[in-house]
Amino acid sequence: QVQLVESGGGLVQPGGSLRLSCVVSGFTFSRSPMSWYRQAPGKEREFVARITSTGANTNYRDSVKDRFTISRDNAKNTLYLQMNSLKPEDTAIYYCLGYGSWGQGTQVTVSS
Repeated sequence: QVQLVESGGGLVQPGGSLRLSCVVSGFTFSRSPMSWYRQAPGKEREFVARITSTGANTNYRDSVKDRFTISRDNAKNTLYLQMNSLKPEDTAIYYCLGYGSWGQGTQVTVSS
């Protein structure tokens, strides 16, 4: 069955960095565009970043441009999100999306 498993979240101070991972199984990862979304408490889930199947093209929500980088390793069936210069407003549960399926999410908390 399709599985997406996120990891790498945690508590970090403002200005810090985290790298999220999403390991995928059950579908052909190398042919699938992938995305990261996030959901903050009391808010709707929102788009963060997307990457094409080959990794050649990416796009981001405006508030994370120049701070976050989405990437993938098709040999490892793994999607990444490198997050730098983190801000308190980045606090949310981060989810990966692929092949119409969601992972369980990983919590990112940015606080001093």
